[in-house]
Amino acid sequence: MTYNATRGMAAIKAAGEHLRTKDAGDPFDTLAAKIGQMADTTAERLREVETKSAGATEAIADLEQRLARGDGGGTPLRPESWGEEFTKSQGEAIRALSESNRGRVALNVKATLTGGATSAGGLDVPARDATAMMPRRRLTIRDLLNVMQVESGTVEYAQQTDRTNAAATVAEGAGKPESGLAWELRTTSAKVIAHWVKASRQILEDAPMLRGMIDGELRYGLALTEEAQLLYGDGTGSNLSGLVTNATAFADPLSLASPTMIDMVGSAILQTALTDFAPDGVVVHPSDWMRMRMLKDADGKYLLGDPQSQVTPQLFGLPVVATQAMTVDKFLVGSFASAGTLYDRWQPRVEVGYENDDFTKNLVTVLAEERIALAVKWGDALTYGDFGNVV
Repeated sequence: MTYNATRGMAAIKAAGEHLRTKDAGDPFDTLAAKIGQMADTTAERLREVETKSAGATEAIADLEQRLARGDGGGTPLRPESWGEEFTKSQGEAIRALSESNRGRVALNVKATLTGGATSAGGLDVPARDATAMMPRRRLTIRDLLNVMQVESGTVEYAQQTDRTNAAATVAEGAGKPESGLAWELRTTSAKVIAHWVKASRQILEDAPMLRGMIDGELRYGLALTEEAQLLYGDGTGSNLSGLVTNATAFADPLSLASPTMIDMVGSAILQTALTDFAPDGVVVHPSDWMRMRMLKDADGKYLLGDPQSQVTPQLFGLPVVATQAMTVDKFLVGSFASAGTLYDRWQPRVEVGYENDDFTKNLVTVLAEERIALAVKWGDALTYGDFGNVV
């Protein structure tokens, strides 16, 4: 039975009217008047609430009818959740269960639950970590050389080829000796190092970070080839004429009987110094540097420092450059600042353009290139040798 608040207030008001029929001097008269006023005010407010409630009830009923028809008023309806699907399909069983307080109801879910993107609702959202890039070698040979920027593809330089020194003491009135100097004009030309990759226009536009990665990888590829050319370019065709190609072969000036690897480097430093060029660096393979680093004396102590200490790669006061660009078991000692000059005609650059049918396939060609020249002016300033089986 539903209690009607309006009818209840009417009864209270009638009781108040009944009280007013008593004598005017009755103390209930004042109370009855106040009850009547309160009843009028409360009844008015209740009528307002009932009016609003009736409107809301009609709106809810209309919405339920539209949802039942699938009419969202032009707005697509969301798919049913598992709970809605469950209550809709098992409504009768649920009511029976609630009345009996026993039994069970099965839940049949249409979508298969997996960790994939097509799972019901995409439950497992993958975490995104930083892109894993392949390691990069530390490139150092360029840093050993003098580097110049040039505006031409051909570089000329004058190289001294003769120095006849006739300087001597001269007696009073005697003729003075004549010395001889000669130069020769040499030329070197710039070579292009280049490579390219294909990429889709969409991925470059949608993932700017990937564009930066491609640029970095292509530039690194140029630097790797450049370092190999600086050391071992044979000077034929489009190759540079490298440092090793122009170096002087090692010939131990000390004629050591049983030299260690460290001894051989020391002798190579001396050989270079005897040409009047001051050596400023040593280049070896990382494995050869570690072999020297692990040499011990008769007491088992490491010659180049305790393994727990940080040892700067250095031999006889010269920095040691350990790079995989150098062949294992080989070494190069030299006055690199004096030996040659590297000329940059085009510094490394990356360009994007269309090639062949790229345009119709939504592809682009990403090209990286540089143009450099190398002049090894003094082969005597470089000494190249082989460790062989020496330890």
